[in-house]
Amino acid sequence: MANFQDILLQQVKKTAGNIEIPTNVQNTVLNGLSDSIFGSLTQTAMKAGGIDQITSLLTGKANAATSPVTALAGKLFTNNILSKLNLGSMLNGKLSALIPTIIAGLSSIIKDQDGDGDIDLQDVLITIKGGNKGGSRGGGLLGGILGGIFGRK
Repeated sequence: MANFQDILLQQVKKTAGNIEIPTNVQNTVLNGLSDSIFGSLTQTAMKAGGIDQITSLLTGKANAATSPVTALAGKLFTNNILSKLNLGSMLNGKLSALIPTIIAGLSSIIKDQDGDGDIDLQDVLITIKGGNKGGSRGGGLLGGILGGIFGRK
């Protein structure tokens, strides 16, 4: 069983592969994208109706480009990462525009599962709600988010 946070980071790297990110901030940007999306999912999970909203998004029933989850991820990414890096408005725009594509990519990974154990929606929801089942980063959910923001792996 693959870990959702690892799959999320893989999807970020795959999606961002065609954008030239300065080497000195590449890990910060990629981890920041991943942590911002994961943070948005966890914040949404805590709200009334949030799990239903996430389920719709991750199964492709809701449009990633217009989802409030995506908008929150963009806000977190801008506030926690882009505002601190001085990458310029053009690169910032390109990086922020990746978020809906990354989330849509996640929904296709989850939606297309044929029972081979790659990723299961229930395990994703457990991780998002704070169970951190099989988590790869120490310190639980908050440690993973803050570690990514501050470049700790």
